[in-house]
Amino acid sequence: MASSTGEDASKSALREGYAEAQRRLTPAHRRRVDGEILRHLEALPAYRDATAVLGYYPYRDEIDVTPVLRRALDKGRTVALPRCVGGDVSLQFVVVGSFDDLAAGARGVLEPTQGEPLDPTLVAGSICLVPGLVFDARGYRVGYGAGYYDNFLARFTGTKVGLVRTLQVSGAPLPIDEHDVAVDLLVSDAAVWGCRSA
Repeated sequence: MASSTGEDASKSALREGYAEAQRRLTPAHRRRVDGEILRHLEALPAYRDATAVLGYYPYRDEIDVTPVLRRALDKGRTVALPRCVGGDVSLQFVVVGSFDDLAAGARGVLEPTQGEPLDPTLVAGSICLVPGLVFDARGYRVGYGAGYYDNFLARFTGTKVGLVRTLQVSGAPLPIDEHDVAVDLLVSDAAVWGCRSA
């Protein structure tokens, strides 16, 4: 499973193709599909029972989970958002009280400006919502290629949930590297299913 030039080129082609497919979606179609994904997510026991919800602020054409996160905050639930940390490709999740405390960080994505990061090994009852450009049935994903999520998910002890539009599900296994981490569940506009990475 070691990385190779061929696998890198294959992942680059996947990124390009799936990013283009998402750019072609009309705003109305995106709202409808994303609404179904969020509806399935909020009905999921792993989400309803989570001690903390580790979400994200959408980048480019990622699924917008902010409506779910705002509702969770309104109900007094613990919500954390990612903060990218410089040269070591590190992703930290920081508890937020509102979306007013965010500022543009790495890549221009809104992220928390202050607060202590959660220890990923101490949040066993939590859920992490994972974006990606494409997922396969095993739960592996191809994102934008920086490796932030894989580094965090390798240490995360809660439930990893990939959020995906149906058009982002690959019918074939994705090329994977030794550092790639699969999610436990996939939530799409059409279905929810468990993943088996082995």
